[in-house]
Amino acid sequence: MRITAAVVHGTDRSFSLEEVDIEEPRAHEVLVRIVATGMCHTDLVVRDGGRSSGLPAVLGHEGAGVVEHVGDGVTNVQPGDHVVLTFASCGRCSNCLRGKGSYCLDLMAHNFTGARPDGTSPLSQDGNVICGVFFSQSSFATYALATEGNVVKVPTDLPLELLGPLGCGIQTGAGAVINALQPSPGSSLAIFGAGSIGMSALLAAKIVGCTTIIAVDINNDRLRLAIELGATHTINSKRVDPVEAIRQATCSMGVNYSLEATGIPHVFRQAVDCLAVLGTCGVVGVAPVGAEVSLDIFSVLLGRFVRGIVQGDSVPNLFIPALLKLYRQGRFPFDRLVSYYDFDEINKAAMDSEMGITIKPVLRMPV
Repeated sequence: MRITAAVVHGTDRSFSLEEVDIEEPRAHEVLVRIVATGMCHTDLVVRDGGRSSGLPAVLGHEGAGVVEHVGDGVTNVQPGDHVVLTFASCGRCSNCLRGKGSYCLDLMAHNFTGARPDGTSPLSQDGNVICGVFFSQSSFATYALATEGNVVKVPTDLPLELLGPLGCGIQTGAGAVINALQPSPGSSLAIFGAGSIGMSALLAAKIVGCTTIIAVDINNDRLRLAIELGATHTINSKRVDPVEAIRQATCSMGVNYSLEATGIPHVFRQAVDCLAVLGTCGVVGVAPVGAEVSLDIFSVLLGRFVRGIVQGDSVPNLFIPALLKLYRQGRFPFDRLVSYYDFDEINKAAMDSEMGITIKPVLRMPV
């Protein structure tokens, strides 16, 4: 079948809308007509040559749409179902069997190679292979092939164009707080980076009862929105030392929890340095391959914890429906983070995201 996809060729920092061919679903695969798809920082990292093997490629990993066809053996969805696409895992390794699919021992192969486990791709152009299994979906396209393991059925009365970011960025930020850090009511949290992940974490912190929620960023518009969404304090780290400002806001104690959502090494250090004794820093920001950070060993020795968090420790088929219930109740207004773009505005969406104009770009496919 012929579809339209945003192809990355690797020759420049841009997406090119082109016609490509997509296969029919194989066993345990699901063909989804994409209604809309979020754009994530990871898409832009890979566009620019990081963390992926193989170009040309079709990226995108926050797809939402309608099931068109299913392959043999698929039982969890059927044609006509509304679905959100999320990350993929093998489902068989020791971590997957413990319900920790975001730490799948084969996570990179299922999400970053651009190919199925057997090395094939469902996309081609004039007989040439296009890498088309990014996060087992490649949703920067009018249609995408996913697997039965990374589609999440969602209610048909909610707007599909809004729901795609739940598959990665939103569940990563909210899950980092709710599932991973699990702060107790009355605790304090500092969030470094007020993008879609950081803002989702902020919304989650309010839900779980954090009473001191500090947003740190260099964009004043985002900091103003953070206050509207529930932050008790904001810090522009371009103007003041955020570690000192956080200590002032917490009577010199530091925060119980911090979340590093920028992927910038010196910000990571600040997120650890601002912790109270026995505090925990969660790391979700994607850094360049090989990036390193230095920490004060004595500070960590005093009972401070640092842990990486992938996809918010989420089990998507459980966590995404839970977030939708909170959204219906008005307690998780992640729609405040979204800005919409037509599919042919994909390069503008990417630019606006990189410049901090847009928090979460969502691309709407032509009807």
